[in-house]
Amino acid sequence: MLDIAEELNRWVEQGRDFAVATVVAVGGSAPRRPGAALAVDADGTAIGSVSGGCVEGAVYELCRQALEDGESVLERFGYSDDDAFAVGLTCGGIIDILVTPVRVGDRVRPVIAAGLAAAASGGATALARIVTGPADLVGRALVVRRRGTDENGSRMSASHDSGFQGSASYDSGFHGGTSYDSGFHGGTSYDSGFRDSTSYDSGFRDSTSYDSGFRESTSYDSGYYEGGFGAHPELDRTVAAEAGAFLDAGRTGTLEIGEQGSRCGAPLTVLVESSVPPPRMIVFGAIDFASALVRVGKFLNYRVTVCDARPVFATEARFPEADEIVVEWPHRYLERTEVDARTVLCVLTHDAKFDVPLLRLALRLPVAYVGAMGSRRTHLDRNARLREVGVTELELARLRSPIGLDLGARTPEETALSIAAEIVADRRGGSGVSLTGAHTPIHHDAGSAPTGRIGSVA
Repeated sequence: MLDIAEELNRWVEQGRDFAVATVVAVGGSAPRRPGAALAVDADGTAIGSVSGGCVEGAVYELCRQALEDGESVLERFGYSDDDAFAVGLTCGGIIDILVTPVRVGDRVRPVIAAGLAAAASGGATALARIVTGPADLVGRALVVRRRGTDENGSRMSASHDSGFQGSASYDSGFHGGTSYDSGFHGGTSYDSGFRDSTSYDSGFRDSTSYDSGFRESTSYDSGYYEGGFGAHPELDRTVAAEAGAFLDAGRTGTLEIGEQGSRCGAPLTVLVESSVPPPRMIVFGAIDFASALVRVGKFLNYRVTVCDARPVFATEARFPEADEIVVEWPHRYLERTEVDARTVLCVLTHDAKFDVPLLRLALRLPVAYVGAMGSRRTHLDRNARLREVGVTELELARLRSPIGLDLGARTPEETALSIAAEIVADRRGGSGVSLTGAHTPIHHDAGSAPTGRIGSVA
């Protein structure tokens, strides 16, 4: 539901009752991805979409029913072949949709409202909701925010506490175990690469509970969470850590977990929705190809920065659509700016005095993509220079050079499309080959197949 957070936040502020239908999981060529939502208020006003039109009418009625009876329901829609007039997906996919009432006085409303407000403000936020499991847990929610970010998701200084509650002093959030890894719970029965540490209590602080069984904002290793499931305390802590990992990756999807916060016990299905600020695209080299790439980057919803050491080229007049223009030596700017695992770096300068120190640094950063423009001769010369300054073969293997996919591009616009296509293929795991005659999946998003039992969940 965070994809329509701005509108839903207004509904909350206006005191409206509403029901929201959220895509939990998809299989095959379903038109919308997990997290897509349609909401209906008490007056029948609808916003959003869950299927691009295939099942909107049926989902609308489910929302109206949820508003009346106050019960959540998980419904599966699939391909309707035998009956052309049946409700189903004409594309042949499968879609699981969770419908949840959010009414004034409902115990889940304060937590969902907090998540909507945070996402609407542009902050990095994850909303975790129990989709399947015991009736008293289904529909309960928990909101995770990251430590070290302000309301707009920008990085803050380490000494700024940003009003976190529930912890008078902060000691990196670690308790007991020295083998703590990435904020995940460390039970020995917990797989997926988690560390063992039987004395570790997940790095979460205790907090007193308040009405409706929800917890106050509780700080942990790299963020804090609000709400909770009112069951075993370890469940809140583990789900918050898992949701934090989803948030770091900007990912929305489901996870299976035990009632007591481990991989053991009766499984719960939890939907985690992430809302994050746009990823960064940093374009080095204020040339005509950069101007076209800025436009394509904005189209793909990147926050685009253009950096060049030459002030005569790095101007707002030349790049009116860029979010930021920086006049500085590229490697010096990269040393001081914030990047993350979603950041893409496009080096278009093809000038050794700029490229070598910049790429030496870029190839050692945990970013999503590093590409460099130039001919094949330039590529070979640049690689030799990079080896001379200590860049390893493993680091060089990360470099996409010559930049872009083979589209036969010539113009700046065609070249920008070639670069963007490679970025998308790299992000989604695509092959870059034509779909005509290929036997590869059209969509490459992992973890989207429907799981868990389907039916009434409340």
